[in-house]
Amino acid sequence: MRFAMSPDLTSPWKEFLEELDSFLSEPVEFHCIGGFAAVAAYGLPRSTNDLDYITLVPGNYQAELEELAGQGSPLAKKYKVFMHRVGVATVPADYAERMAELFPGRFKNIRLFVLDPYDLVLSKLSRNVERDREDVAFLAKTLNLDAAILKNRYEQEMKDALIGPPERHDNTLKFWIEAYFTKTEMHSTKEA
Repeated sequence: MRFAMSPDLTSPWKEFLEELDSFLSEPVEFHCIGGFAAVAAYGLPRSTNDLDYITLVPGNYQAELEELAGQGSPLAKKYKVFMHRVGVATVPADYAERMAELFPGRFKNIRLFVLDPYDLVLSKLSRNVERDREDVAFLAKTLNLDAAILKNRYEQEMKDALIGPPERHDNTLKFWIEAYFTKTEMHSTKEA
């Protein structure tokens, strides 16, 4: 399933990433999650001052990237936004197979990849703060996400890897489905 991506970056992200791109000497791939991913890929109508990512390829760029674009860096001070590597993130096991590239060909060296919307929703399950619930509600409604696909992916790729009482995560997912997803018959559905 393909979802419409936002047509282009807005300020200050456009200028921040263009300047960062000019500093990089080789291609660098970011696997983006969080608010930036929801805003840039799926049109979430809120701002965010950080670009969270879980994977950086090649990984040996981490220290240099933190110096160039991390919180407190000259770029961050100039544009009031920054990049942040998320140290602990819970995402479905096969998320990388479903990622989509944001703004392909837009930069010389930066390649931004975003989790598909189901994986992005599930990445918010453990934390489950109010902002996460608002993001989930927006994604579920706007993209007409299928609760059966979400539940299946949770059961097959994520449930056993979660930290904490399984009942807590099961109950959170159940609440989300009841509160945010269109009321449809829950039955076994194969993913498209």
